[in-house]
Amino acid sequence: MARVIHGIGGRSTSSRPRPIIVVNKSGGAGAEGFLHVKGKKGDAHTIIITLSNLFTTPLHTGVPFSWKDLTPVARLALDQFILWVNAETPYKTAKEYLAAVKEKKRDDEDGGTGSAQEDQILTIMLEQAQGVKFIYVPFKGGGEVCVNLVGKHVDSTVNNPAECVSHWKPTASARWPCSTP
Repeated sequence: MARVIHGIGGRSTSSRPRPIIVVNKSGGAGAEGFLHVKGKKGDAHTIIITLSNLFTTPLHTGVPFSWKDLTPVARLALDQFILWVNAETPYKTAKEYLAAVKEKKRDDEDGGTGSAQEDQILTIMLEQAQGVKFIYVPFKGGGEVCVNLVGKHVDSTVNNPAECVSHWKPTASARWPCSTP
């Protein structure tokens, strides 16, 4: 998202003499970036692009940061998640898939991006709401999650459509159940 913003208007202009410089602060599910920006309090030239990890990272890690330490400027996107299964499975809906998971004697593997982030939190919420159990398998990124779903290394994923859509076509190997359970 930061690179898109930079591409749209990141160059210096007469009305904005400073260019936008994108700096990646990786580590701790966003904690490094949050602490960096928190330390820049009062600096009108520092912004952060974040996801819902703005709320989940402090809860999970105990990092001395709260979303209240920042001032929201704009919501640029809404991050939606979809329950995906491999297209070669017989399931056409989420209800069918979750019923099959309940009937099995073993837990299905659900892949997601990282640990204690949106993917895993949504998987846990799905488990609690539907009375199913998954073995959560964390991956480094959404693309890697989708490749593992297509390759049948995991049974399902709760993932952002943008991360899997390149693998989804009417004849491709990933399909999302179209109805809610």
